Amino acid sequence: MNNYGVTRHHPGLADRPIYLDYNATTPVDPRVAEAALPYLTTHFGNPSSGHAYAERPRRALAEARQQLAGMIGAQPAEIVFTAGGSEADNLAIHGTALAHDQAAPAQIITQASEHPAVLQTCRALQRLHGVQVRYLPVDRDGRVDPAALAEALTPDTVLVSMMAANNETGVLQPITELAGIAHARGVLFHTDAAQAAGKIPIDVRAWGVDLLTIAGHKMYAPKGIGALYVRAGVQLEPLIYGGGQERGLRAGTESVALAVALGAAAHLARTELDADGADRIRILRDLLHHRLDELLPGRVQLNGHPDRRLPNTLNVSIAGVAGDDLLAAAPGIAAATGAACHSQTPEPSPVLLAMGHDPGRALSALRLTMGRWTTRDDIEQAAHQIVAGALAPHTTAMA
Repeated sequence: MNNYGVTRHHPGLADRPIYLDYNATTPVDPRVAEAALPYLTTHFGNPSSGHAYAERPRRALAEARQQLAGMIGAQPAEIVFTAGGSEADNLAIHGTALAHDQAAPAQIITQASEHPAVLQTCRALQRLHGVQVRYLPVDRDGRVDPAALAEALTPDTVLVSMMAANNETGVLQPITELAGIAHARGVLFHTDAAQAAGKIPIDVRAWGVDLLTIAGHKMYAPKGIGALYVRAGVQLEPLIYGGGQERGLRAGTESVALAVALGAAAHLARTELDADGADRIRILRDLLHHRLDELLPGRVQLNGHPDRRLPNTLNVSIAGVAGDDLLAAAPGIAAATGAACHSQTPEPSPVLLAMGHDPGRALSALRLTMGRWTTRDDIEQAAHQIVAGALAPHTTAMA
């Protein structure tokens, strides 16, 4: 056990490749699974029912809402449970655009390197409802220039959506500054914090955001559960109509077990952050970067900001070899070349291209992400396996 109660080994990671893909998904924490199990077995009642079987599920749902709210500095009534981060993004963006009744087409502003859940929702609104979308560029570090946002705002802008942390590079956007610029013009601000939640402290009041997305499986809860923070007073058009659950914003009988899991994960994340768990991960991330630099001198290029990024995320391009080929030659590690959404497509990362990097560098990228069960020994072994993969004969040599 370490100082925030995490066992040193996870049963899903034993005797398997070293897992360095925590930004794709996290192993469910056994304590999270334990918290959820009674609501899959004994306490099966519908929390909306009026009899005794509903009492325990209803209390558990309220506690989970409180735990999640506590992690981000919100009120419990401002938490809407969803089926995941993508649905939360859709509800925030689609819901805001369609809730505004105005003569001219609404405008949404986002960034070129956003998650597909945001980009595809914006494109659908543009195609189906005539919503105007402005995609702001990012600089070589992957960050949006606040001045560009100020210039892009118009009287028709109803929403700005900027992710808190990029899923590939870990780069952090200046959310507080961007939200302040939007609010000065009376515009709502949404941030997809799926990658940030649980990895860095979040305070929705200090950040000044109106809507914030959380994905359970990025923070040691199961897949199929997420949430949207909706600031009190913000009006959204629902995506799913029905019985009026979740303040009428997300109909359907709640999965109490999954909500309890997310609440437990939020409680553990808050405890871990309070115990400086992020510093432990940051040390491992920097150790891996140092080892690769040391063993592959002159070949390792960092993608993203050197400091303003998630403590667990290292995105590097290794000159002379395609990322896919390198990983194929290093089967002892499980990592990625970009977002998990695109892992079956051997094309340059759109995120790195948006940052102004050439296709060769983008194809050479590795996304190496650490988490709760990553150890120093894992890092030392992974570094040597990556180096061996980089030095092995490859079918695709990169200029």
